[in-house]
Amino acid sequence: MKKIFVFILILLVFLLGVASVSSSKREEQVIKEEEIRGVYISYLEYLTYFQGNALTINKSYINKMLDNIASLNFNTIFLQVSPFSDAIYNSKVFPYSITLTGVEGKNPGMDYLDYFIREGKKRNLKIHAWINPYRISSDNDTSKIAKSNPAYSLLNTDAVRVSNSGIYYNPASPKAIDLIIKQVYELISNYDIAGIHFDDYFYVDQDIDKDNYLKYMEKNPNITLSDYRLNVVNTMIKSVYKVIKDYNSNLIFSIAPDGNLENNYTYHFADVKTWLSIDNYVDIIMPQVYYGFENQYKPFLETVTNWNTLIKNKTKIIPVLAFYKVGSFDSQAGTGSQEWMVNNNIIERQINYIKTLNNYKGFALFRYDFLFNETLENSKTKDEINNMKLSMQK
Repeated sequence: MKKIFVFILILLVFLLGVASVSSSKREEQVIKEEEIRGVYISYLEYLTYFQGNALTINKSYINKMLDNIASLNFNTIFLQVSPFSDAIYNSKVFPYSITLTGVEGKNPGMDYLDYFIREGKKRNLKIHAWINPYRISSDNDTSKIAKSNPAYSLLNTDAVRVSNSGIYYNPASPKAIDLIIKQVYELISNYDIAGIHFDDYFYVDQDIDKDNYLKYMEKNPNITLSDYRLNVVNTMIKSVYKVIKDYNSNLIFSIAPDGNLENNYTYHFADVKTWLSIDNYVDIIMPQVYYGFENQYKPFLETVTNWNTLIKNKTKIIPVLAFYKVGSFDSQAGTGSQEWMVNNNIIERQINYIKTLNNYKGFALFRYDFLFNETLENSKTKDEINNMKLSMQK
């Protein structure tokens, strides 16, 4: 009887040990699944791969892009679905993008977003729909705007401004905000995306809303132009967040502001400190920390740590890293200008560091072509990728 008791006791200890190991493995798997490892695909890739080709060729390009991304253990794509008040999908609000066919409004023959989503699922890749909310055109030739573009009917209103640098929606215009909301809702209600993503294009013209500001000052004489603009952008961001969460609380709203914190307040009027201290603005902040460790003005470690420290709410951080600088001279880095040219493990070291941040959710690389387009490769590209793989496996 005593032997049977001892045997049962040993068996229980063994089973508990197996269960504990099994539980640890499950917890480790959950952590790995929650980590976002992203790559940006921009309209510049569309110009490179899609224009002038048959659909079968473009589908093969997309398949190859997805295979490449999956092969490096990425799990997320930030896909630019609306670079210029347009759409790479079947939209009832915006015309087909000029970046697909060379002609704004021309039917490209398929829904590119839908194809990316369907083929991405086969490779366990999630798609976040990346929108440029205010940019209409990079030049000021209004004749290029299609009549099907909502910007066309708003050309002579305060909702659209034409400047030397391009054509933009006025952030202070309620009509512009309505358009942004419509596009966001159209995307989340019709496509199986993981989230909505904005970059740092908020105020790109410093005179775009001066008339709105003067009118606002008639009743609010003490507000500065800077505070007015911060409020304008905050109103839009909070409205977008609400629309997304009211539809599906599991969808992610992320924003990639300028990595230079001061620039967000001086030029873009992105009130990141508010977003990171008060809930219901963003789920994930993705600062474009496009700096090396030796950058004289914005050294990577200090900059990304400061961003992480700013977070006082439930927001998570996914720094965006500058793979496009690999092997290149960094003209904005001062005494650190040679860093990317002489090292081949900068991205690896950056990933390893940001994984130690308490608000860490993942990382993203800008952008696809600099990882996989052979015409853009240099002597450091493959070495940087091979070194980065080590971080991707941890």
